[in-house]
Amino acid sequence: MAKADLVLYNATVVTMNARRDVFEPGAVAVEGNRLVGVGPQEAVLARFSAPETVDCEGRLLIPGLVNAHTHVPMSLLRGLVDDLRLDVWLTGYMMPVEREFVSPEFVRWGTLLGCAEMILSGVTTFADMYYFEDDVAEATAEAGMRAVLGQTLLKFPTPDAASYDEGLAYCRRFIERWRGHPLIVPAVAPHAPYTSTPEMIQQATALAAEMGVPIHIHLSETALEVRESRKQHGLPPIAYMNQLGLFQVPVIAAHCVHIQPSEMRLLGRVDAGVAHCPTSNLKLASGIAPVLEIRREGVPVGIGTDGCASNNDLDMFEEMRLAALLPKGVSGDPTALPAAEALAMATIEGARALHLDYLTGSLEVGKRADLITVQTDGPHATPQYRLSRQNVYSHLVYAAKSTDVQDVMVDGRWLMRNRRLLTVDLAEVQQRAKRFAEATGAFLHQREGSLLNKLLALGGLERAETYEIQVKARMQDPQAIEQRLSGPEFEIRKRSVRQQFDTYLLYNDPQLGMLRYREDNELVPRAEDERIPGQGLDVTPSYSLTLIGPTAEREYADSVILNRSRFTSKAGHSLRFYQEYFQPDRVVEIVKWRTRYRVLYGGEEFAINLDRLTKPAEAGLFLEIKSRTWSTNDALHKADLASRMLRTLGVTPEDIVRGEYIKLVNGK
Repeated sequence: MAKADLVLYNATVVTMNARRDVFEPGAVAVEGNRLVGVGPQEAVLARFSAPETVDCEGRLLIPGLVNAHTHVPMSLLRGLVDDLRLDVWLTGYMMPVEREFVSPEFVRWGTLLGCAEMILSGVTTFADMYYFEDDVAEATAEAGMRAVLGQTLLKFPTPDAASYDEGLAYCRRFIERWRGHPLIVPAVAPHAPYTSTPEMIQQATALAAEMGVPIHIHLSETALEVRESRKQHGLPPIAYMNQLGLFQVPVIAAHCVHIQPSEMRLLGRVDAGVAHCPTSNLKLASGIAPVLEIRREGVPVGIGTDGCASNNDLDMFEEMRLAALLPKGVSGDPTALPAAEALAMATIEGARALHLDYLTGSLEVGKRADLITVQTDGPHATPQYRLSRQNVYSHLVYAAKSTDVQDVMVDGRWLMRNRRLLTVDLAEVQQRAKRFAEATGAFLHQREGSLLNKLLALGGLERAETYEIQVKARMQDPQAIEQRLSGPEFEIRKRSVRQQFDTYLLYNDPQLGMLRYREDNELVPRAEDERIPGQGLDVTPSYSLTLIGPTAEREYADSVILNRSRFTSKAGHSLRFYQEYFQPDRVVEIVKWRTRYRVLYGGEEFAINLDRLTKPAEAGLFLEIKSRTWSTNDALHKADLASRMLRTLGVTPEDIVRGEYIKLVNGK
C-alpha cells in the first residue's frame, strides 16, 4: 500500500479535469504539497494509507477557486466612494488617496485582510496588480496563498516610484527576489495602454521576457479607452499593444469588455489569458465582456473580482453566479454558459488564464494540493438532486454561498479548518483596517470641503500671481480701439484670434469660489504652401481649469485691483468629468470671440482683449485689460498704467464695468 500524508474521504469529489470526473463518494490523497491520489473512495482507500484521515461528512470537495484579477491591498478602500464613473472614481478619488496613504504598511495589512476574505470564501489562488508588491508577496506567503503578483508600472509618479524608470528597477528587484518561490509568481504589470508610454510597454515586455515571467495589464475596459486609442494610435488597445510587441510574453489581460473579433482571434493565437470581472464592470458601467465570443476563439477566460474599492468584495461565488447569468440575459439563450463552464472559469480555466494550470485549478494526480470543501446542509442547499452530473455544478454556481466553504488547503497546508482561519489573525487585521479607514476618511472629509484641495488631488496645479489687475469696458467700435493700439504708446508683441468656450461651475456658498473650464480655440493662419482654397486657418485647441477664489476687490482710479487666490492647471479630463467630480450647484456657459493683443505699455506687459460675447445671445462687445503680479507695489503701478491706458484708448468712465463676465451675464 502506498504512503500518503493525508487522505480525505466521504466527499463528492468534483475534479474539473478534462473529463470532468465527479466521484461520489470520492477521496483524495495528499503527500507533501501534491495530490497523489484522486478517485472513487474505495479505490483511493485501498491504495493509500496515511497517518491523518479526514471524514468530509458528505461535503463537496473541489479545486480551490482562482481569482484571476484583483488589487488585493485595496480591501482597505472598500466602500470609500461608489456610484461614480471609472475616470472620476480612479483619477478623482483612488489615485489621490493612494498617493496620500499607500505604503509598505498599508499594502501589508490590506493584503492580509484580502487574503482572509478570500480564504474564507474558498479562493486559493489570485492574480494581483498593485504597488509595493514585494510587501504584498510577503503577506501573501505568510497567509499561505498562491498568487501571481504584478508590480504596477505607470508613466507618472506612483506611491513606490518617482518615475517609471524607478518603477522598472523596483520591479526587477521584486522579480529577482521571488522568482522560483513555491507560492508566488512575480509579474510585470504596466497598468494600461493609456497610462503607459510605448517605451514603457516595450521595456516592460523586455523585462518579462528576460525574467521568464508574465505580464498583467488592463485592456479595453471602457468604450472611452477604445475610442481614445483609435484616435491617438489608429488602433484599438489590444491591436496597439500587439504592434508594440506585448504578446511576445505570456499576458493576463484584465477586463477586455470592448474587444473586436480580430482582437479575440489575436489573443487566441498568442495564448493570452483574459480575466472577466463581471461585478466591477457592471458597477462602474464599463459594460459586459463578450465572454462567449472570446472563449470560442480558444482564449482561456478566468473570473476576477477586481479590487474591493470597485466591487466591493472578493466573493468568487458571487462572481461565478453572475458570470453564468450575464450571457443568458444578454443573448436571450438560457443554455449560454452552463454552470459547469462557469465553475471551470473559476477553477481550471482561471488557472489557464494565469498560465498556472500545470500547477493548480483541478484535482489531478501530480498537481498541487489546492482544494476546498463546501458544506451542503444549509436550507439554501436543500434538497439536492443527482439526475446527472450537471446537478452538482448547478448547486455550486446557483445555490452555494461563500459561507458554505468549510476547509481550505493550499500547497498541502491547511489555511482554514471548519471555518477557523489558521494563518491570519483576523481580529488584529480588522483593527488595523479600522485605523487606516479613520485616517482616510478624515483626509477625504477635509478635501471635500475645499475646491482647492480637490484640484490639488488631481495634480498638475499651478498657482498664478496673487494680484490680477483687470478692467472691463463696453466697447462700441473695435476698429477704433485697434487703430489707437497702433499708436506710439503701444508696442504690440503678439496678436491672436480665438473662440473661447467658458463653462463656469458655480456654488451657492460664495466662500467656495468658482471653477472655470475653458476650451480655447486659437485660429492660426496656415503657411501659403499648405493652404487649401477656402481653408486658410488651422484651429489649435487648448483646455484649462481655473479656480477663482473669493475675491477681495480694491478699486483704484478707473480700474480695479483684484486680490484673489487663483490657481490654474491644464484640463486633462473632459468637462463631464469635472462636473461629476466637483458637483457644482449650477453650470453656466459663456462663448466669446476674442482678439488678443500682448502689448507693452509704459514698459509693462498687458493683455488687451477685444471680446464679442455670443452666448448669452449677443451679450455685447467688451474691451478687457489684464495684467498679473505677485507684488502689491507692482500691482498699484500697473493699476495706474491701466487707468492711463483707458484714456489713451478713448474709454469713458461711463463705459467701465466690473467683475468677471459670469457676473455681468449671470447677475451674481
